[in-house]
Amino acid sequence: MSNQIRYSALNLVPIREGSNEKEAIKQMTSLAQHLEQLNYERYWIAEHHNAPNLVSSATALLIQHCLSETKHMRIGSGGIMLPNHAPLIVAEQFGTLHLLYGDRVDLGLGRAPGTDMATASALRRDKHDGVYQFPEEVQQLQSYFGPESNQSYVKAIPAVNKNVPLYILGSSTDSAYVAAREGLPYVFAGHFAPQQMKEALAIYRESFEPSNTLKEPYIIVCLNAILAETNDEAAYLATTQAQVFASILNGQMEKMQPPVDDLHAILSPRMVAMATQRIEDSLVGDKATVKQKLKQFIAHYGPIDEVMTVSYIFDEQLQHRSFKLFQEVMTEINNDGF
Repeated sequence: MSNQIRYSALNLVPIREGSNEKEAIKQMTSLAQHLEQLNYERYWIAEHHNAPNLVSSATALLIQHCLSETKHMRIGSGGIMLPNHAPLIVAEQFGTLHLLYGDRVDLGLGRAPGTDMATASALRRDKHDGVYQFPEEVQQLQSYFGPESNQSYVKAIPAVNKNVPLYILGSSTDSAYVAAREGLPYVFAGHFAPQQMKEALAIYRESFEPSNTLKEPYIIVCLNAILAETNDEAAYLATTQAQVFASILNGQMEKMQPPVDDLHAILSPRMVAMATQRIEDSLVGDKATVKQKLKQFIAHYGPIDEVMTVSYIFDEQLQHRSFKLFQEVMTEINNDGF
């Protein structure tokens, strides 16, 4: 790991209560421009389907929109859920984005459909075999983006020789093996599935095989981050995140809700307990608290190269402030060294 830990952001493009789909996309773009001013490394857009509270179904289109509204920050997918798409079409789309915007495009790849099975059936032409074909389809994409000499009769024009960087996303140990075997960067979804994180990161480090892409492992960990001027304010703002997770667990898919003074007034004791645990796994607090939490995280999970943050904050300006405070924390940590 280099001495400098990079920092970046993921957006699921949620719809806030009282708002609409078009406003959510406008907010997505505004956040991209804000993060670019703060020198964030990259800004990724998720892929989710049949989720009435999110607008991240047509990921490539949202990436293109963010690229057109920014100047230099990397924009990419967190991720493209490969079971939903023919690799040829993915390569054509991202090759075209590279052609239009140059080397600012990232292609993060997930092996799950990112939705329920009924919707997955509507998305994909096969019988859910895509999950099992993931390693082979990653290799197909590498070929499509590779040099002319690697191409077969079917070419992903204009992707040939574009070398769009691939990242393997994971929330379990399975994808760690794929990323390590292919010598690709590995992104762990600690923001929603931290249970297997320690084991998965260890597998990736130990099994990593150098490639033309990477000579040594590159690890990005995605974490929820809610920063404010005080710990009490951050805890209050984090009740929005708690409601988001409760909505997912209940299968309700509600729009993002404003913060509340007492979660017990709106959630069951079980949901409050689960949401509280998730907040404990998140970077919630003032700058000093989050700085200490992040150092403890690295001490426990081992060195990482990049922290990618998700921020469920209802007030858009307070969300922007949170990302600014996190940038200040990362600057301090990088200046301190390890």
